[in-house]
Amino acid sequence: MPEEQQQRKEGARPPREGGGGGRGPQGGRGGDRPGGGGGERGDRGERRGGPGGGDRGRFFDGPPEIELDKLISDSLYLDNHAHAIVSRMRDMDSGTKTQLRRLYGAVRRAVRAPESERQHEFVMLRARLAYTIARHGLRSLDQLEKLLLQVTRKNDIRGYERFKDLFEAIVAYNE
Repeated sequence: MPEEQQQRKEGARPPREGGGGGRGPQGGRGGDRPGGGGGERGDRGERRGGPGGGDRGRFFDGPPEIELDKLISDSLYLDNHAHAIVSRMRDMDSGTKTQLRRLYGAVRRAVRAPESERQHEFVMLRARLAYTIARHGLRSLDQLEKLLLQVTRKNDIRGYERFKDLFEAIVAYNE
């Protein structure tokens, strides 16, 4: 009996590295605790951090959200965000060039759509972008999805054009 209690004690703590963390032969608590296996995005713990510690360990969150008004008014802001997204793509994602080119073609078609159809085209583009992100694991493009929501809500031709410019810069820098 003492051996079994010792195994339970050791098994109650999920390993910090690698797999585990799920419900194993110990029947236990590993699945609902942050650490090994669960929380691969670093969603737990890090966001509750104190001052200045909020961004530490959040692998997929990266730079702050792109502001549409700054994107429209400042070309350097657009260029900086394009570089940041491409560097995140290189760190996080693989094989994105083809998916990016396909999405860029869809962006160009949406911008060229008649004004009465443009917002609908961008709404559908956002759905396509969300699907591509989920299907191919392109978490570095999450910012673009959020920006696309802003652009669609504003429904302004300048926003659509700047989104296209940003996407074009991302495709160019990724080559």
